[in-house]
Amino acid sequence: MNIVILGAGIAGLAAADSLHAAGHQVTLFDKGRGPGGRMSTRRVELGAEKLQFDHGAQYFTVRDERFRRQVNAWQASGVASPWRAAGEDAWVGTPAMNAPVRHMAAAHAVHFGHHAMALTRSAQGWRLRLQEGEHGPYDAAIVALPAEQAAAFLGAHDLQMAGYAMAARSQPCWTTMIAFEGRLPLAADCIRQQGIIGWAARDGAKPGRDGGETWVVQAHGSWSAQHLEDSAEAVGTALLDALLSRAERPAPAVRYIASHRWRFAMTPGADMGALWNEQLRLGACGDWLQGPRVEFAWLSGHRLGALIGAAAAAA
Repeated sequence: MNIVILGAGIAGLAAADSLHAAGHQVTLFDKGRGPGGRMSTRRVELGAEKLQFDHGAQYFTVRDERFRRQVNAWQASGVASPWRAAGEDAWVGTPAMNAPVRHMAAAHAVHFGHHAMALTRSAQGWRLRLQEGEHGPYDAAIVALPAEQAAAFLGAHDLQMAGYAMAARSQPCWTTMIAFEGRLPLAADCIRQQGIIGWAARDGAKPGRDGGETWVVQAHGSWSAQHLEDSAEAVGTALLDALLSRAERPAPAVRYIASHRWRFAMTPGADMGALWNEQLRLGACGDWLQGPRVEFAWLSGHRLGALIGAAAAAA
């Protein structure tokens, strides 16, 4: 089949890998400027220096044997490494968090910077309408987006699928990226659940990074929800103060600070894995269908690819 996938995060790309291995032709569209999704990396030029911040997912765990095989392949390709500071089963992309997603995307026809307006179906197949025009027809369509965005595309075709997506409400997350003139006087490289901080990490200490005292500070979900419409400047000040309150002595000067609001960050997940309507040839995958981890997003996409492959083989 010729299949279109809306969303080129890790779930959509995992589905693409599975489908391509089964002999299907896959095309992906994503509104982002490049690979990453919620495994994004922000790059900043500060004079002649280049800084980077993993401002989305901070690490991923490896517990399922299928995902372990994938991560081992990433490690062999130099795009993932273990990070023991975050836990015995914690891994990160190298040299940046988005490296595994970039590696996966390189194997497919992925079109970034394309904002999808509608997904329609006719006797000829599926068509994807973008701001700049229409693409298709395709034999099947997959929606690999956060639940809140997926509901809008699924609702026009499968109300049950849309209902599942509407029930999976994500928590937001405010993230602040900070660079200091020198080392922040904190012994630990990670902070968990301290005041308004849900997670903070010395980003430059992760494997494969080129150093520099860079930190990523993420507010916990309830605080982020309460302050969702605050300015980025106000949020940055609050999270910086929260981080500095943990320092063991006066901190060096701040040389860069910026904040990013993730409206759809942490999903409650469900026990469905993936969704596939064989009659319509419409599917959905993502962490909202399995659980709030990078590993679950990959497993959801992998499972959907297997469902479609099995349906195609039985036809």
